[in-house]
Amino acid sequence: MKNQPGKTRLMRRAVQLACLVIANGYWHGFQRVMIYGGGTKRLCVPFLNCYSCPGAYFACPLGSLQSILAASRTVSLYVAGLIIAGGAAVGRLFCGWLCPFGLLQEALSMPRSRRVRLPRWLTSLKYVILLLTLLLPILWLGRAGLGEPYFCKFLCPAGTLEGGVLLVLGRPELRVLVGWLFFWKVAVLAFFLALMPFVFRVFCRTACPLGAFYGLFNAISLWRLERDYTKCTGCGTCREVCPVGVKADENPNHPECFRCLECSKACPAGALRFGVGAARPEVPQRTSFRSQ
Repeated sequence: MKNQPGKTRLMRRAVQLACLVIANGYWHGFQRVMIYGGGTKRLCVPFLNCYSCPGAYFACPLGSLQSILAASRTVSLYVAGLIIAGGAAVGRLFCGWLCPFGLLQEALSMPRSRRVRLPRWLTSLKYVILLLTLLLPILWLGRAGLGEPYFCKFLCPAGTLEGGVLLVLGRPELRVLVGWLFFWKVAVLAFFLALMPFVFRVFCRTACPLGAFYGLFNAISLWRLERDYTKCTGCGTCREVCPVGVKADENPNHPECFRCLECSKACPAGALRFGVGAARPEVPQRTSFRSQ
């Protein structure tokens, strides 16, 4: 087999680690357990990256979008434009190649043979969470008539790990303020951490609203996977290597695909290609594929 998905996996790991260091490289913040407040904090990265992380140079698009919705009931054109443009360009590529929390989930994952298959209906939950993430800051108002970033406040395990836990452990004055909400969020984090070894990218696939949003663009993004029907032999190799069980020979741009690109590298016939305006030959009569 001429293509080697292992090389692509190593390259993706290197990019993920570089992104982690660049986005959260404020080492002085980690040393003093203080949040960076420089000018770059006005900028958002296109992946989960908690604003409250002591090392974060940039803001999280979900946190920023919710905060503005809660405060003014208006959508930030900058933040919305960033994630829409990102999704339109590459779909869920940000999830697979840049997101630090995605890297953590993959690092904790056990070998494929020991993983548990995720029921397909659970992957729909993230779309419900996406809808609530956008609506609750507007509809659920407090006594002051303002909403809150409820996904960040009640659910986001990335924010709890990067910000909440580090700040509470490192700042004694914050420990006296710890209440039920902190313990709830730690429990949510612990729940996902416990599942990560057994279910590949469990948070991304069931509860991440940003991943859900990007997934909606997979089929129409500028860069996308395409299957060349004139080359595909129906061997099923792409199905076997996909870590989330996408049938790339039937739907290479499935919303669950986070574009690790291992299927395109594993295909012995070179029938899958990721690129701009990838050729899409006419679909021939029904091709029979090897069953799973």
